[in-house]
Amino acid sequence: MPEIPGSIDLRERVVFITGGSRGIGAAAVRAIHRAGGTVFFTYRERGDAARALAAELGERVYAAPLDVARHDALPAAVEECVRRFGRLDVLINNAAIFAENAFDGDDYDAWQAGWERTFAVNVFGAANLAWLAMRHMRAQGEGTIVNVASRAAHRGELSFADYGASKAALVNLTKSIARSCAKDGVVAMAVAPGFVETDMALHDLEERGDEIRAEIPLGIVATPEHVAHVIAFLCTPLARQLNGATLDLNGGSYVR
Repeated sequence: MPEIPGSIDLRERVVFITGGSRGIGAAAVRAIHRAGGTVFFTYRERGDAARALAAELGERVYAAPLDVARHDALPAAVEECVRRFGRLDVLINNAAIFAENAFDGDDYDAWQAGWERTFAVNVFGAANLAWLAMRHMRAQGEGTIVNVASRAAHRGELSFADYGASKAALVNLTKSIARSCAKDGVVAMAVAPGFVETDMALHDLEERGDEIRAEIPLGIVATPEHVAHVIAFLCTPLARQLNGATLDLNGGSYVR
């Protein structure tokens, strides 16, 4: 039985993270780097913030521009990670988009465009990157995929069904990878946060923060660091028996 270390140790692990310039992604970059990991992270916007984060952390970090909805650009990004750092041990599918897209809207074209863009980023980008990353993980004999889902995957949503449905698909993708690829040494887990203090949730938190906190038994909204620490643990070999699991991080606001 291997000794259980007293802290998360990601030395010798190369981690590829999408959407790493802000929010949960940036917190995960910091947490993984702090644990000794090497991080290749991507960003679509906020290039200045991404480059500043990479420069701040310095060694073992590289930031690359990437729109995960541009599926033809994904192979080159994965190959660049492997070229720079020699391997790819963990993929974290964090990049996501979210926008109001209510059932009672009047613009059918906008309704369709919302669903298509949301799934292009939140589902197809994640699935394609997983497929590409697994080519290297299989050759190495081991790998981990962590998908950042959402509480919305489980409870349904009122005005952004496309987002909730995309996160539900991501949870199911996690289960499919777990069942199909463990034989090749590749495991998959997901995290499903509720409200988190990020730019994505800023409007809702400003408009109805008291209402949101009242729904959470803990009484506090999660920080990006709360989620990042769980993600960092899932990157370790200690978490491999969680293969196929989705971990809820919502303070008890939605228990299933």
